[in-house]
Amino acid sequence: MSGLEISAVIVSALAVWLTARRHLWCWPIGLVSVLLYARIFFAAKLYSDLLLQLIFAVMQLYGWWQWSSSRGNSQHNDQHHIQPQRLSRSGWLAGLLAGALGSALLGYVMASFTDAHIPWLDSALTSFSLVAQFWMARKYVANWWLWIAVDIIYVGVYIYKNLNLTAGLYAAFIVLAVIGLRNWQRQLVVHQPANAAAAL
Repeated sequence: MSGLEISAVIVSALAVWLTARRHLWCWPIGLVSVLLYARIFFAAKLYSDLLLQLIFAVMQLYGWWQWSSSRGNSQHNDQHHIQPQRLSRSGWLAGLLAGALGSALLGYVMASFTDAHIPWLDSALTSFSLVAQFWMARKYVANWWLWIAVDIIYVGVYIYKNLNLTAGLYAAFIVLAVIGLRNWQRQLVVHQPANAAAAL
């Protein structure tokens, strides 16, 4: 456990909590957290996770822009919050197929050309995390379901890599993801009562 890891845990937890609250500031704070974790994963030789953090840095900017541009169209009076959306079945299928394809391609590269530890699992988590992050940027409630699944596996990976504080953070992420899921679903039902039973 290092000072860098402690700082990354605190900033990351704050970013996820703000996301669960649908608050715009989750994105700039999230940007700081992914840059901190990029350094940590480089040292741990979790290269897929390092790559993920660098891509996340770009996606944080994309999400910040997406949420900022949608506030003017929202019926919500609070200019710092967004209105969640429901993901279609075809959207689910496309996202999961993209995650599976990305897992295979990145896993092959990491297993063949680097000294990455657990390259296939690390690559799968990286790929599906990108799908979840994209869904989050697009304000789809479904992002929380995918984050819950990914974070459960990440807890085991980080315990295995002796990143125990980070493992604890991801355990907390699971709780925050459940809170975020309920919060976003509740907001979706308020604004789309006819689709409440199908809200994901």
